[in-house]
Amino acid sequence: MEDIKMTAQKAQYAKLKPELDQAFSTMMASMELQDGPQVKSLARALEDYLQVAHALPCAHGTDALLLALAALDLPAGGEVILPAFCDRFVAEAVAASGLQPMFADVLPDTFTIDPVAVSSLVTPGTVAVIAVHLFGQCADLAELLQLAKRHQFYVIEDSAQSFGASYTMPDNTTYRAGALADIAITSFYPPKPLAGMDDGGAVLTNQPAWARKAEELLRKGGPNNSQTGALSRPAPIAALDAALLEVKIKYISDYKQARQQVAAVYDQLFEKCGLCQVPVRNSRSTHIFQQYVLKVPGHLRDALQQHLQQHYIPSTVYYPQPLHLQNEFQLSYQYKKGDLPVAEEVAASVLSLPMHTELTEEQQGYIAYHTISFLQEHG
Repeated sequence: MEDIKMTAQKAQYAKLKPELDQAFSTMMASMELQDGPQVKSLARALEDYLQVAHALPCAHGTDALLLALAALDLPAGGEVILPAFCDRFVAEAVAASGLQPMFADVLPDTFTIDPVAVSSLVTPGTVAVIAVHLFGQCADLAELLQLAKRHQFYVIEDSAQSFGASYTMPDNTTYRAGALADIAITSFYPPKPLAGMDDGGAVLTNQPAWARKAEELLRKGGPNNSQTGALSRPAPIAALDAALLEVKIKYISDYKQARQQVAAVYDQLFEKCGLCQVPVRNSRSTHIFQQYVLKVPGHLRDALQQHLQQHYIPSTVYYPQPLHLQNEFQLSYQYKKGDLPVAEEVAASVLSLPMHTELTEEQQGYIAYHTISFLQEHG
């Protein structure tokens, strides 16, 4: 059995090598390494696939969020609601933009932001909510959009982990993740569904004025009022990354189907394991499984991860501490343990297993055997 890896970028590259070599050769022949034709071509490919009017590629997912927040021209100090259980870059970008992050609890099954918790946080100072599509499926956009319409604030989609997923509204209209809210961002950082070589991101919107403003800010090197600190200032995506992504986007449906098949095998293997919860699917969203995340008893999670490592099985904890309990946010906004109990419980009990298009059933069986046997022995 081959070594088990968390991701499979090398194998994907090998399969696409002829196309990628041609794309790289074309890019090098032009020597337009920044803002060349590959960047514009990637933007068109994103617009066509997602069915959005405007896509603006940039160097990082964080850059995309900084640009999206600036494009909306939100008032300084405005409150932006986001889930307490997500990547810290979301809260950092909000704070760096001169806005106040407000942390909402998450749903106990899908781990995405809880619309009821959002509703309880809305004040006259609320200017936006960020719907983070987590681990490969969409947050409850229908409920969030209704809240936004009622209280007149923006909805921003963070579709970094769900590129290729789709969401069906109550009227049965279906949209790609990143194409439904006021403005959206995505990321191409490995191991995202559409992964570049190093990093990359994009701003997505149907509003031409916001697209123009984001593009103008990108050319200037970022928002003038951004106190980014440790965050990089927004920069254009490299032409080499754009060339690679334009090739890979043609195969996103194949990648999605392969990951869903891997997830189905995992589901079957863990079906009778009473001590672990397989990913719960949002009935309105498809799931493209950027991660395959088990929920296990919190007192066993870290020991299980060590046990898997001893048997050469990699795993990752996304995210070990909810945002409201991380030092800078806890001190700044005076949160305490117990304020957001679901996010705290989820952070202590989730474990991401290897998930990629090249994972074999033999490898999955090995992973499941060591996971289940440990839980049964210690549970």
